Amino acid sequence: MIRTPLRPLARILHARAVGENPDRIEQENITLRHQEMQVQARQRSEGRLLVMGALFVFAFATIGARMGITALSEPAEPVASVPGSAIAMQRADIVDRKGRLLATNFETHSLYAQPPQMVDPVGAAEKLVEIFPDLDRDELIEDFTGKRKFLWIKKKISPEQQQAVHDIGDPGLLFGPREMRLYPNGSLAAHVLGGAGFGKEGVNAAEVIGVAGVEKQFDSYLRDPANGGKPLQLSLDLTVQAAAERVLYGGMKLMNAKGATSILMDVHTGEVISVVSLPDFDPNDRPRPPTSGFDPSVSPLFNRAVQGVYELGSAFKIFTAAQAVDLGLANSETMIDASGPMRIGRFPIGEFNHKNFGELSLADVIVNSSNRGTGRLALQIGALRQQDFLRALGMFEPTPIEIAEAAGGRPLTPRKWGDLSTVTISYGHGLSASPMHLAAGYAAIANGGRYVKPTILRQDGPQEGQRVMSEEAARQSRAMLRKVVTSGTASFAEVPGYQVGGKTGTADKPKPQGGYYEDKVIATFAAMFPAHDPKYVLVVTLDEPEVIAHGKPRRTAGWTATPVAAEMIGRVAPLLGLRPQVEPIEMAGITLTSN
Repeated sequence: MIRTPLRPLARILHARAVGENPDRIEQENITLRHQEMQVQARQRSEGRLLVMGALFVFAFATIGARMGITALSEPAEPVASVPGSAIAMQRADIVDRKGRLLATNFETHSLYAQPPQMVDPVGAAEKLVEIFPDLDRDELIEDFTGKRKFLWIKKKISPEQQQAVHDIGDPGLLFGPREMRLYPNGSLAAHVLGGAGFGKEGVNAAEVIGVAGVEKQFDSYLRDPANGGKPLQLSLDLTVQAAAERVLYGGMKLMNAKGATSILMDVHTGEVISVVSLPDFDPNDRPRPPTSGFDPSVSPLFNRAVQGVYELGSAFKIFTAAQAVDLGLANSETMIDASGPMRIGRFPIGEFNHKNFGELSLADVIVNSSNRGTGRLALQIGALRQQDFLRALGMFEPTPIEIAEAAGGRPLTPRKWGDLSTVTISYGHGLSASPMHLAAGYAAIANGGRYVKPTILRQDGPQEGQRVMSEEAARQSRAMLRKVVTSGTASFAEVPGYQVGGKTGTADKPKPQGGYYEDKVIATFAAMFPAHDPKYVLVVTLDEPEVIAHGKPRRTAGWTATPVAAEMIGRVAPLLGLRPQVEPIEMAGITLTSN
């Protein structure tokens, strides 16, 4: 910067020469310098104000944009990031189709210890063992007197237990708030609900997560605060479920079976009104899963309705008959050769108790449950068309029902589907499916020929499922199933006031090492009612049943699963709002005479 001197010599000399005052020149230069400094200061101030204004505009724009993004984003559940931070515990309730409570939350406490703060570690350990007998006294003393600074004792305790611990009075025993999952109905619908456990944990809170069943299937929904605590409504009916469980448990014990399952399904909506698997468990105290190498089906956690895949025997025969009618190969009056012998390659096809029926109508093939008659009809249908039909009925994939374990119930199909497989599958051997698959297949027959996906969620109306057979084929199939009850192998299924149609199925149980047991079976009865206008399908399956009747051991479904299903229909039909149809009886002849 070049500064002008206040008293420039040239001007001073000139001023003196002309007689002017030199001091005036200095005052003018000072004034000019001050004016220049003011201009520079003003320019600097204006620049600073411009920068500050730009910064304020940017800051407010950033804040406004952030507020807009936050307003448009979905609410996120807070997650614990450091010890002691808040853990979201809220979980929506689960209710049945009428809004009755199946699962809810319950406030309780956890118990933990800080050994360095304890006054009497040994005494506290001994008193804790008195309150919680499952604790190990020596292990507690070792933990309390060792180097540990923190120790979980119980993840959840009752108010009575909390008071008893409080009475110990040791400052090193502390409580943390907890919210646990409560199932007020105990073991009722245990395999559907599944259960819940703790995820992320802190001393002040614990995250509740689903571990099985619908609790696991809908875990994200149940934990999503955006739902505003809206409960998850299932298709189950609590009273029907309770009745079905009681009847099935009694039937399982009466028939000396090792396990049992039942499914009650609405044939139009696909809603599963009741599903039972025995043995069961209490989800409030869910047992541990079986160890590796252990047969999972022995565990009470195993859901036989959707996980268990079995050869379901003669209950499959109606599918062969329905497809034959649908293809125009036969009708209920068409005569079918059911005589023996019959061989496929080197394998003979026999009948139960070595019967030889000769020639039967298609309806009588189903009524008498003829393997040969069904097998010969299946050969006319052919392997490819048989596969297409069973695929349309959902027999090749796990059922889509919204229970977490259902994904593991994939049907077992033969590697090579030749004539032998075509014949054996026509009467329920060679293809293993779950009872839920069977219920969905029978629902297609009951509703007029449309496949409806089984669902555990409450529906607002009927499903418009894919048509898998004509209405005529479904109608004739229903008539055959009704005849099975009135004059066939399922005579014990008749329920006064409620017309029942159905089919028995008895399949020898396969050995783990190959082959079949001679004295162990899977007995199934698949029914629909009322037969003239079916509203519901019921499937009852017993694992290894055996009952002594007329001095002989009976294992077939007609003697075991069928009477259990009949008792269940008699119990649940009134609960479903179905009125019994009372058939009028003939009045005694009365002759009127005049006086």
